[in-house]
Amino acid sequence: MEIALIIVKQIGIMFVLVFAGYLLFRTGKISTEGSRTLANILVYAVIPCVIVKSFLVEYTHERLKGLILSAVLALMLLVIAMLISHVIFRKNGVAAFASAFSNAGFFGVPLIGATIGEEAVFYAASFIAFLNLFQWTFGVSMISGRMGRITARRVLTAPFMMSVVAGFCLFLGQIELPVLLTESLKHIANLNTPLAMFAIGIYLAQIDIKKMFQSMEMYRIAIIRLIVIPLISAALLMIIPNGLLQLKYALMLAAACPVGANVAIYAQMYEADYGYAVQTVVISTILCILTMPFVTRSAQWLWAVS
Repeated sequence: MEIALIIVKQIGIMFVLVFAGYLLFRTGKISTEGSRTLANILVYAVIPCVIVKSFLVEYTHERLKGLILSAVLALMLLVIAMLISHVIFRKNGVAAFASAFSNAGFFGVPLIGATIGEEAVFYAASFIAFLNLFQWTFGVSMISGRMGRITARRVLTAPFMMSVVAGFCLFLGQIELPVLLTESLKHIANLNTPLAMFAIGIYLAQIDIKKMFQSMEMYRIAIIRLIVIPLISAALLMIIPNGLLQLKYALMLAAACPVGANVAIYAQMYEADYGYAVQTVVISTILCILTMPFVTRSAQWLWAVS
């Protein structure tokens, strides 16, 4: 099946899960406090397990080179995304954060796994690590108007960073974990898609949908996040030979994901416009069902892939 069609199918499944989260909140089965608990489970347990699991592959020189290359490319793509967003939304920190940072962890990982294969998540790990690092630093400065107090210790002890270091050590040392631990890790990682989509559904249930669709600013943010930055990323990835197609697709899909849910978390934390932040997440998630297949087909054309 063509990759664009697989993406449409996978996003369709995700939207069914989003609707389930919406109904759970609307019917009072989960509260606002419960949604915060979901977010904590995702950040402190699920995503770290997803990252560590992605490193549980056989060591080869080719994979190591691919990992290093993916880290360099991820850094480059994210810096470009931040520059574009900062220039376009200079006076709106929430919009700049939303357009710069994708939902690569919660949305991208299951999508990459379903469309390209679970092994491809290995190449997205660096993107997720840098994404979280820049959200904690540059992202905080955009939302709050000042650079947050981010210490080296805080970065190194962050769940995403510790999981990357642990996974990298397991990969390099080819350390074989006990079956009980490996299976438990996989089960927790498998919670990523349903819990993340439930969280987005809960966001959806808390906003004025009509007002959101009438806001031209929302569409402007969505265009930058879902079309401009992904197409520029796909064009830059042309420098990489098609022999590394799995790596290219993983990074392109990570860059093409909708607005990351962390914009709402940080907006709430730094007393920015939480409702506005939630709307950027929801509308970009809805519109991505149209944009991601388009961006994927465009990338295939740029890379001369049939």
